[in-house]
Amino acid sequence: MMRLPLTQVDAFADRPFTGNPAAVMPLEAWLDDDLLQAIAVENNLAETAFTVPLAVGDEAEYELRWFTPTTEAAMCGHATLATGHALMGDRERLRFRTRRAGVLEVARAGEGYALSLPAWVPAPKPLPEVVAALGIDPAAVVETLWHEMDYGVVVLADEAAVRACDPDFRALARFGDWLTIVTAPGDTTDIVSRAFVPGAGIDEDPVTGSAHAVIVPYWAERLGRTSLTAFQASTRGGHMTCRLEGDRVVLGGRCVTVIEGAMLLR
Repeated sequence: MMRLPLTQVDAFADRPFTGNPAAVMPLEAWLDDDLLQAIAVENNLAETAFTVPLAVGDEAEYELRWFTPTTEAAMCGHATLATGHALMGDRERLRFRTRRAGVLEVARAGEGYALSLPAWVPAPKPLPEVVAALGIDPAAVVETLWHEMDYGVVVLADEAAVRACDPDFRALARFGDWLTIVTAPGDTTDIVSRAFVPGAGIDEDPVTGSAHAVIVPYWAERLGRTSLTAFQASTRGGHMTCRLEGDRVVLGGRCVTVIEGAMLLR
């Protein structure tokens, strides 16, 4: 029997059952991809994060991969934050080498952590089919943008419009494995957002770090500030601080461990 350690963490959360849950499974060596995907299906969370330790002197301490219930993700912020929380121990920071997003870092910051992600700057692009699938009147759209890593952004006028968004998830899923972000100025934070990725088995993602790697550069330019506060207005909800530092987006948030145990495989 194979016994694999497993920790479930609520990321971007200061109490259980808020933020975004992620499973963290540290491995000694990579398992077959089909088995990694099967484990993610069993966990049935937005992401399951898997790590393998790297040699001393490498650019990072661990290699990191993330799987949704249907596919491997290009980048996942909340599961990276959760992994840093689960593996940090008495260290001050951890670096993770990833296959498509470069080296990511989680560092201690007060009572929480700072997560450094690449800034994936979106560019204007018409997305009429996406707007229709979101159930949004085209006249209410301020701007639409796109990033080549498959992130679509729909900018609205205010938080009420973001909260009122009622997507047709089946229609969104037809676009494939890419993330649709709806965002606007917030009522009590600088920015508010929601994120949908039904093509990857996640209708609405509760709190999405990678989405903010895309929208923070946009809002920093529009608002004329590099430090912002953000709230993702899902049912669970999650707050974070955001800083644009050159070609990096640094997100601040806390984590709560909710489950510790092992998965048993025969």
